[in-house]
Amino acid sequence: MRIFVAFVVGSLFGTGLLISGMTDTTKVQGWLDLFGDWDPTLAFVMGGAILPMALAWAWTKGRRPVLADAFPARPDPRVGPNLVLGSTLFGAGWGLSGLCPGPAIASLGFGGTGGVAFLIAMLCGMMIAPPLRSRLDPRPSPV
Repeated sequence: MRIFVAFVVGSLFGTGLLISGMTDTTKVQGWLDLFGDWDPTLAFVMGGAILPMALAWAWTKGRRPVLADAFPARPDPRVGPNLVLGSTLFGAGWGLSGLCPGPAIASLGFGGTGGVAFLIAMLCGMMIAPPLRSRLDPRPSPV
């Protein structure tokens, strides 16, 4: 049941990314081009992601999930070197490629070699990040 629900939710998320244009690298880069041909439409996509998540966190407070033992822990709200470095690297990669992790996976079927190269680079970054994080911030990881 858990795998089926993950498949349905993942498919819904991927469909939402396709419909919203998040898999179109030029649209994403247009959002980041503040002094050029700026495309503000992705603000609605981001708002459409932030608002439901804020409501979900409020709704799940004090509840238990149906298909797991516990909900994932909330992220640490403190701003530290790991957050600044990670955000900078994420933003730079997003701006250069026009893809972030979700749209990169959703566009694998039509992203060509560039999409595959991005996914490989992203996976390498995911493997390198934990040892770097432990050097920057000795606090235990929330995950």
